Amino acid sequence: MPLTAHPITGESIPLTIGHEFSGTVEEVGDDIRDLKKGARVVVQPIIYDGTCGSCQAGYINCCDKNGFIGLSGWGGGLSEHVVVPRTAVYNIPDSISLEIGALVEPLSVAWHAVNMSPFKKGDSVLILGGGPIGLAVIQGLKARGCEKIIVSEVSPRRKQFATDFGAHFVLDPTMDDIVARVWEICDGQGANVAFDAAGVQAGLNQAILALRARGTLVNIAVWEKEATIRPNDLVFREKSYMGTATFVKGDFQDVINAIASGALRPEAMITRKIKMNEVVEKGYKALTENKDNHVKILVEID
Repeated sequence: MPLTAHPITGESIPLTIGHEFSGTVEEVGDDIRDLKKGARVVVQPIIYDGTCGSCQAGYINCCDKNGFIGLSGWGGGLSEHVVVPRTAVYNIPDSISLEIGALVEPLSVAWHAVNMSPFKKGDSVLILGGGPIGLAVIQGLKARGCEKIIVSEVSPRRKQFATDFGAHFVLDPTMDDIVARVWEICDGQGANVAFDAAGVQAGLNQAILALRARGTLVNIAVWEKEATIRPNDLVFREKSYMGTATFVKGDFQDVINAIASGALRPEAMITRKIKMNEVVEKGYKALTENKDNHVKILVEID
């Protein structure tokens, strides 16, 4: 969240938060013809200038002045009302509830990561971390027909979530030799692709070694600390390391379509629903003190 004025919104803390949200349209601008009052929608929260080189190339997630509704200004999911650009609004069909609509954003992060990766049907995949994004990656891969998903996770509850969402093998790095087990599961060659949704040095080291020749490690995690990589571990087996950030135009609609078709079934990601006056005790504290037992806590705004 910006401590000084954000270059696009002009806002800084304190701000209203919430970048994963859905709602109902109350008013539309005079020049809007393709969106009606009462429409049920989700909001794609990226704020971008549309003029920088990245935006001109279609990479709005890499905008030089990048921000997020609910993190950089313009209100957020915990606001009673928000005003957003038409390009940020996506209709959801009647078959998708507003509750499920609020999951489109994190699912789109994972959807984009899988799109950006070299994954193809028949590939074996290692996922580091069974938190919300790791679980979303499992679902994105399942929707694309992946038949060998391996998850590395410490928490017993998150390991169960990973199994429930379709992981074929769930390993515990405190008990299993991740590199040896992945090579064993992948017929002695290693995984084709790995996704880092944890951002932990030990996991990074394991993932690189668990890849087969010319395998790719895709980083989704936002790291809290500096990390180190031994380049020779990449060079001598021609492995690749790449980063992905949030999503681009098209990802939200693809996820909405996948949910509507039944290819994605993310309902179990919602582990609690709370009211606005319960946000601190049953929301923030639950996610800081008991995070392993929760994936997404939904806040209902009256």
